[in-house]
Amino acid sequence: MTTMSKESALDKFDIYIANVDEFKALNKQKNELREKMAEMQLQFEETIRPYENELNAIIKKLESYLSKIEGGSAPKPTSAKFGRGKLGISIKNLLQANPDKAFKPREIATALQTKGTAVSLWFNKYGNLDPEIDRIPVGEGGKRFVYQIKK
Repeated sequence: MTTMSKESALDKFDIYIANVDEFKALNKQKNELREKMAEMQLQFEETIRPYENELNAIIKKLESYLSKIEGGSAPKPTSAKFGRGKLGISIKNLLQANPDKAFKPREIATALQTKGTAVSLWFNKYGNLDPEIDRIPVGEGGKRFVYQIKK
Protein backbone atom coordinates (compact mmCIF):
# COMPACT_ATOMS: atom_id res chain seq x y z
CA MET A 1 0.00 0.00 0.00
CA THR A 2 1.45 3.30 -1.06
CA THR A 3 0.74 6.33 1.01
CA MET A 4 0.93 9.77 -0.43
CA SER A 5 1.45 12.76 1.72
CA LYS A 6 -1.38 15.25 1.74
CA GLU A 7 1.01 18.07 0.92
CA SER A 8 2.16 16.66 -2.40
CA ALA A 9 -1.20 15.47 -3.72
CA LEU A 10 -3.62 18.28 -4.55
CA ASP A 11 -7.07 17.18 -5.49
CA LYS A 12 -9.32 19.02 -7.92
CA PHE A 13 -10.95 21.07 -5.15
CA ASP A 14 -7.64 22.43 -3.92
CA ILE A 15 -6.68 23.38 -7.45
CA TYR A 16 -10.07 25.07 -7.95
CA ILE A 17 -9.69 27.08 -4.73
CA ALA A 18 -6.21 28.20 -5.77
CA ASN A 19 -7.57 29.32 -9.16
CA VAL A 20 -10.49 31.17 -7.55
CA ASP A 21 -8.14 33.13 -5.31
CA GLU A 22 -6.03 34.12 -8.31
CA PHE A 23 -9.20 35.03 -10.22
CA LYS A 24 -10.42 37.22 -7.34
CA ALA A 25 -7.07 38.99 -7.15
CA LEU A 26 -7.09 39.71 -10.90
CA ASN A 27 -10.71 40.88 -10.76
CA LYS A 28 -9.89 43.24 -7.89
CA GLN A 29 -6.92 44.61 -9.83
CA LYS A 30 -9.15 45.12 -12.89
CA ASN A 31 -11.74 47.03 -10.85
CA GLU A 32 -9.06 49.25 -9.29
CA LEU A 33 -7.69 50.10 -12.73
CA ARG A 34 -11.18 50.93 -13.99
CA GLU A 35 -11.73 53.27 -11.04
CA LYS A 36 -8.40 55.00 -11.70
CA MET A 37 -9.24 55.36 -15.39
CA ALA A 38 -12.70 56.79 -14.64
CA GLU A 39 -11.20 59.27 -12.18
CA MET A 40 -8.56 60.33 -14.68
CA GLN A 41 -11.21 60.72 -17.39
CA LEU A 42 -13.33 62.96 -15.13
CA GLN A 43 -10.29 65.08 -14.31
CA PHE A 44 -9.50 65.35 -18.01
CA GLU A 45 -13.07 66.40 -18.86
CA GLU A 46 -13.07 69.00 -16.09
CA THR A 47 -9.73 70.34 -17.29
CA ILE A 48 -10.68 70.56 -20.95
CA ARG A 49 -14.26 71.88 -20.55
CA PRO A 50 -13.29 75.60 -20.23
CA TYR A 51 -11.11 75.33 -23.33
CA GLU A 52 -13.92 73.66 -25.28
CA ASN A 53 -16.33 76.43 -24.25
CA GLU A 54 -13.84 79.11 -25.27
CA LEU A 55 -13.18 77.37 -28.58
CA ASN A 56 -16.92 77.11 -29.30
CA ALA A 57 -17.37 80.82 -28.57
CA ILE A 58 -14.50 81.72 -30.90
CA ILE A 59 -15.91 79.49 -33.65
CA LYS A 60 -19.31 81.19 -33.33
CA LYS A 61 -17.65 84.60 -33.63
CA LEU A 62 -15.68 83.44 -36.67
CA GLU A 63 -18.84 82.14 -38.33
CA SER A 64 -20.59 85.44 -37.61
CA TYR A 65 -17.71 87.50 -39.06
CA LEU A 66 -17.41 85.21 -42.06
CA SER A 67 -21.09 85.60 -42.89
CA LYS A 68 -20.76 89.40 -42.60
CA ILE A 69 -17.78 89.36 -44.96
CA GLU A 70 -19.62 87.16 -47.45
CA GLY A 71 -22.62 89.47 -47.31
CA GLY A 72 -25.09 86.99 -45.92
CA SER A 73 -27.02 87.09 -42.73
CA ALA A 74 -25.57 85.76 -39.52
CA PRO A 75 -26.23 82.05 -39.07
CA LYS A 76 -28.87 81.03 -36.58
CA PRO A 77 -27.36 80.06 -33.27
CA THR A 78 -27.59 76.32 -32.90
CA SER A 79 -28.91 74.77 -29.78
CA ALA A 80 -26.46 72.93 -27.58
CA LYS A 81 -26.66 69.17 -27.52
CA PHE A 82 -26.24 67.71 -24.08
CA GLY A 83 -24.91 64.23 -23.54
CA ARG A 84 -26.63 61.68 -21.41
CA GLY A 85 -27.12 63.08 -17.91
CA LYS A 86 -25.38 66.37 -18.73
CA LEU A 87 -28.60 68.38 -19.14
CA GLY A 88 -29.72 67.62 -15.60
CA ILE A 89 -26.33 68.56 -14.19
CA SER A 90 -26.36 71.83 -16.14
CA ILE A 91 -29.88 72.66 -14.96
CA LYS A 92 -28.96 72.00 -11.33
CA ASN A 93 -25.80 74.09 -11.66
CA LEU A 94 -27.84 76.98 -13.06
CA LEU A 95 -30.42 76.73 -10.28
CA GLN A 96 -27.71 76.48 -7.60
CA ALA A 97 -25.92 79.52 -9.02
CA ASN A 98 -29.16 81.54 -8.63
CA PRO A 99 -30.82 80.15 -5.48
CA ASP A 100 -33.15 83.16 -5.00
CA LYS A 101 -34.66 83.08 -8.48
CA ALA A 102 -37.38 80.80 -9.83
CA PHE A 103 -36.95 79.93 -13.51
CA LYS A 104 -39.38 79.03 -16.26
CA PRO A 105 -38.21 76.15 -18.46
CA ARG A 106 -37.86 78.59 -21.37
CA GLU A 107 -35.53 80.81 -19.32
CA ILE A 108 -33.41 77.81 -18.38
CA ALA A 109 -33.26 76.74 -22.03
CA THR A 110 -32.15 80.20 -23.09
CA ALA A 111 -29.44 80.28 -20.44
CA LEU A 112 -28.17 76.85 -21.48
CA GLN A 113 -28.59 77.54 -25.20
CA THR A 114 -30.81 74.53 -25.78
CA LYS A 115 -34.45 73.95 -26.65
CA GLY A 116 -37.21 74.62 -24.16
CA THR A 117 -38.86 71.31 -24.95
CA ALA A 118 -35.73 69.43 -23.91
CA VAL A 119 -35.73 71.24 -20.56
CA SER A 120 -39.46 70.68 -20.03
CA LEU A 121 -39.14 67.02 -20.87
CA TRP A 122 -36.24 66.64 -18.45
CA PHE A 123 -38.26 68.27 -15.67
CA ASN A 124 -41.30 66.09 -16.39
CA LYS A 125 -39.27 62.90 -16.48
CA TYR A 126 -36.55 63.47 -13.85
CA GLY A 127 -36.90 66.91 -12.27
CA ASN A 128 -40.17 66.24 -10.49
CA LEU A 129 -38.49 63.34 -8.64
CA ASP A 130 -35.37 65.30 -7.74
CA PRO A 131 -35.28 66.15 -4.01
CA GLU A 132 -33.07 69.22 -4.62
CA ILE A 133 -35.48 71.04 -6.95
CA ASP A 134 -38.72 72.82 -5.97
CA ARG A 135 -41.49 72.66 -8.56
CA ILE A 136 -43.73 75.68 -7.98
CA PRO A 137 -47.11 75.83 -9.79
CA VAL A 138 -48.03 79.19 -11.33
CA GLY A 139 -50.90 80.49 -13.41
CA GLU A 140 -54.44 79.20 -13.75
CA GLY A 141 -55.03 75.59 -12.80
CA GLY A 142 -51.43 75.09 -11.77
CA LYS A 143 -50.51 73.57 -15.12
CA ARG A 144 -47.41 75.71 -15.55
CA PHE A 145 -44.41 75.52 -13.26
CA VAL A 146 -41.33 77.47 -12.29
CA TYR A 147 -38.31 75.76 -10.80
CA GLN A 148 -36.02 76.73 -7.97
CA ILE A 149 -33.33 75.01 -5.95
CA LYS A 150 -34.48 74.02 -2.45
CA LYS A 151 -33.09 76.16 0.32
